[in-house]
This record gives sequence, C-alpha cells and structure tokens, in this order.
Amino acid sequence: MGQGSPGGMGKQGLPGDRKHDGDKKEKKFEPAAPPARVGRKQRKQKGPDAAARLPVVTPLTKCRLRLLKLERIKDYLLMEEEYVSNQERLKPQEDKNEEDRSKVDDLRGSPMSVGSLEELIDENHAIVSSSMGPEYYVGILSFVDKDQLEPGCAILMHNKVLSVVGLLQDEVDPMVSVMKVEKAPLESYADIGGLDAQIQEIKEAVELPLTHPELYEDIGIKPPKGVILYGEPGTGKTLLAKAVANSTSATFLRVVGSELIQKYLGDGPKLVRELFRVADDLSPSIVFIDEIDAVGTKRYDAHSGGEREIQRTMLELLNQLDGFDSRGDVKVILATNRIESLDPALLRPGRIDRKIEFPLPDIKTRRRIFQIHTSRMTLADDVNLEEFVMTKDEFSGADIKAICTEAGLLALRERRMKVTHPDFKKAKEKVMFKKKEGVPEGLYM
Repeated sequence: MGQGSPGGMGKQGLPGDRKHDGDKKEKKFEPAAPPARVGRKQRKQKGPDAAARLPVVTPLTKCRLRLLKLERIKDYLLMEEEYVSNQERLKPQEDKNEEDRSKVDDLRGSPMSVGSLEELIDENHAIVSSSMGPEYYVGILSFVDKDQLEPGCAILMHNKVLSVVGLLQDEVDPMVSVMKVEKAPLESYADIGGLDAQIQEIKEAVELPLTHPELYEDIGIKPPKGVILYGEPGTGKTLLAKAVANSTSATFLRVVGSELIQKYLGDGPKLVRELFRVADDLSPSIVFIDEIDAVGTKRYDAHSGGEREIQRTMLELLNQLDGFDSRGDVKVILATNRIESLDPALLRPGRIDRKIEFPLPDIKTRRRIFQIHTSRMTLADDVNLEEFVMTKDEFSGADIKAICTEAGLLALRERRMKVTHPDFKKAKEKVMFKKKEGVPEGLYM
C-alpha cells in the first residue's frame, strides 16, 4: 500500500495537470533551432553539388551602397590619372613659361628704351631704330606678340642689347594726346567785343566748310585749308580761337609753336606728322597752332644743329599743310604777332588762304569791351567809362580787361563792395606803367 500509493499518485496527477496536457496539444509545431557549430570548420563541398549550390545573397541596400562607393572611387581615380597625364604633358610648357617669366622679371628691373620698328626680317629678328642712334638688327623675344608687330609701330627695347621686349599699344604720342581739348572753353562769340568782320571771316573759312561743305561744291570752289590770325598782342587772337572751339562740335587740337621743337634729331617732324595723323583720324577737326613764329621763321643759312632742326620741322609743317595727302575735314588756324618774320612759303595761297588782321580796338570796340568786362561788376554812380573810352592812349582788349580787374582789386583792398571812378583812374595808370615800363603819369609833378 505504502509503495503503491506514491506510484498511483504519480500516475493520476493533480487536477491541474490535465490543463497543461491540453495546452500541449493546442501549441503549433515549431522546428528545433539549428545547433551551434562546434568543432572543426566544415570543408567546402566539391563536385557537381557545389556548382549547383546558390551563393549567399546579402541585402540589396548594402550592395547598392557599396556599388556607388566603388563607382565614386573609380571616378576619382580616373580624374587623378587624367591630372597626372596633363601635368606630365604640360610640364615642358610650364618650364618654358617660367623661363620667359624670369627673363621678363630681369628686364623689368632695368630701364627700357622706346624705339620704332623699321622692318621685320623673320619671326625672331627685326630691324629697329631709336631717336638716339642708328638702326640695329636685333632679336625678338618669344613672349612678344608678333601678330601685332608691323613696320612703324612703337616698341620697347632692352637698354643694352636692344632686343624687342614689348609693344606699345597706344601708338599716339603722349604729347599729342595732351594737345587735344577735352573740355570746351567757356568763351563764346558774345564775349568778344567788336571784331565782327574777323568773326565773319573765320566762320566762313573754318566753321562753314565743316558744317555745310555742299555749299562750296555747288559753287565749284575748294574751301580754305587754313587761316592765320595776326596783329598786336592782346587784340583777341587766342580768344577768337577759344570761341571757335566753344561753338563747333569738331575735335579741337591746341598746339603752341614751341612744343614742336624737340631735342633729338627727327622728333620735331615726327611730332608734326603725328599731330596731323591724329587730326585726320578724329576728323572733322581743327588744329590751332599758337605762336607759329617759333617754328615758321624765314629760312636762312643755319650754323647750328638746333636751327637746322627747327627748319626741318617747318618743312614738315609745310608738307602737311599742302602735300600729296588731302587734308579733307582738317582745318588749320595759325596765330602770331610777328607775321613779317614768317617764311613766305608758309603764307602763300594753297597753304594759308585767309589772313585775318586784328587791329587795336577803335572807340566803338573799346566801348563794347568795357561793357563786357563791367557787366558783372558793382559800379558806383560816379563811374564814367566814356572818359577811358575816348582817351588817346592805345589800349588793347587785354589792357581793358586788366584795367577792370585792377580796379576791382583796389576796391577790395579798401573793403568796399563798389568800384569807384578813382579806382579806374589808378588802375589805368598802373596798367599803362607796366605796359610802357616807365613812370606813371603825374607821379613826380
């Protein structure tokens, strides 16, 4: 009994045991987990079974990322290969450029001379000349743009070996560029007292051929090439030229005769040629040469090189005024107060067709000049300008302007805002004293 009861109890079990049995029946079948590999590494199968076996496939996303990474590495390697090949190919050119650059740096440290290219022999040699010496057969450095080289152009040369090391792009002489009047003068024809006949003549000779050339063609004559203004100093020659520059839209080139006289042989004629070439390029244009007697004096037997150079400059000027080349829309205005000293070849018809004289002002012209210069001045009631207009002293237009200016300065010296008649009297005495270089009238009486 005692031995059977435990065994019987074990077989019957507890009431709760039935419930667990039911759960076991209801639970689905689950395959056993694969056992962990323990022991030696399995050998790869060989033979037809191994060939037919499918490889292990990793997830698609990781394969795509790895492919993109490898493609990027491939592109980078291709770029690196191309860069290395280009470096090997361009290395000789870079070495040559570096050598040329070192030559340029060496040249920049030393001054260079300016010359003219006379003739091109081949791609690397040319004949050059400068104003200080003869012509030379020299070489052209490799970095000079040979397509822009042409006979007559301005070049830069080494100061010792005279090799061509550069090209001056601006072929216009700097002195000619300065001669061009960029801003029109403020003076107009209304600021000129009298000189009605002179204004009419210069309009017909200079302005009308530029604005209405068809009038001369219809009547069958050629317009005048140039005019010369001559007369006493201070009579308004330069003032009239300023008025012409103010009223016309043509290019105005202003030159002083002494500027055409250069130091080295041939520079003066070259400057004259350059002046008229620029005037022709910028046509219609007006060339105004003041104080022409500096280069246009009568020819004589010169005993020095400077005098002969001045005469060569005048001969070039004569050639430019009336040579083989037609001047067209280029008009020339000359001014001087010593017309008797000019060469007859310069004044003959065909070069200078009109000669306009500027005499000392008469009574009517004096009155007009005084009105122009006193129109903006504050005058007192006792000022009588007729006394100065009717005087017997020979006044020029510049003298009248000086008298008005001096009278205003005397009024300012005494802190007065009006100019009186005694101011004009003192100003007249002072101006006449400076003009005659003598003693003022009535000083020691």
